[in-house]
Amino acid sequence: MPMEMVQTKDIPNLIVFSETLQALAEIDRDILVVTSDSRGSGKLVPFGEKFPDQIVEVGIAEQNLVGMAAGLASMGKKAFAVSPACFLTARSLEQIKNDVAYSDNPVKLIGISAGVSYGALGTTHHSLHDFAVLRAIHNLTIVAPCDNFETAESIRQAAEMDSPVYIRFGKKGMPTLNRTIDPTFRIGQGRTIREGEDLTFIGTGEAVLPCEEAAEMLAEKHGIRCRVISLHTIKPLDESLILAAAANGQPVITAEEHSVHGGLGEAVAALLFQNGCRNKFKIVGLPDEYTVNGSQIEIFDHYGISGKGLMGTALQLLGSGSGK
Repeated sequence: MPMEMVQTKDIPNLIVFSETLQALAEIDRDILVVTSDSRGSGKLVPFGEKFPDQIVEVGIAEQNLVGMAAGLASMGKKAFAVSPACFLTARSLEQIKNDVAYSDNPVKLIGISAGVSYGALGTTHHSLHDFAVLRAIHNLTIVAPCDNFETAESIRQAAEMDSPVYIRFGKKGMPTLNRTIDPTFRIGQGRTIREGEDLTFIGTGEAVLPCEEAAEMLAEKHGIRCRVISLHTIKPLDESLILAAAANGQPVITAEEHSVHGGLGEAVAALLFQNGCRNKFKIVGLPDEYTVNGSQIEIFDHYGISGKGLMGTALQLLGSGSGK
């Protein structure tokens, strides 16, 4: 039975994740949540209250978390393993590789408070490596929804997948972005948020909103029309959408809440270069340095993952400081 999500504004994707999972659990007793002392940060307290027999708490033991989720999945359960992304994809990387991906157990790995969501807690709590390490593991889909709509749909579709998937969420309240151009969502297929022919922004996760903000400012201040793509699925890439966007030879900018090494940008760059594209190209993300501390917004501003910062990057690539 299809479920309709009420359109919301500035609601954290994690809350939508929890509400969607509760709606699914109402009609599917095979849905189980396994957490590592993270039901609070994962917004799963209401889930635990409604479905006490469908949630397992393992404590701060991420390797056990993944191993237990793999065991449950091997027995036909739809196991959602929920833990902070920084720990889930580092401490339990071996279990993700062997118990989940190699063993083909369809665990739904949910990395919460991803990227720099933990802000001032610093590098130990930042997950700027997860795309890079997980892209190198065979048999693992990687998804980073940009808004409430993509979040709800990704959870619904992941629940029905018979292969492993990693879904990444931040903490910030997110508006639902433009659905008039592409009102559908499918894991593995990117979504066009805005049409334009002068430059293409390709973002993922919470970095898509700054792309849209930059495109709006470029249109208003400089008459520059930018395409904005939400490439919510990092693996597998929607190669046809990316190549079509680059076909006119105009600049391409990628934006991600991740290291510039091994993430969305390098995946897109490799695809374009190997297909003979010679577009001007820029990866915007976190550089290879000791990351500054602060709120997510402050860190985004510092590294140019903001509407203003991305507008400046676009103008540099277009060779224009004052517009067309």
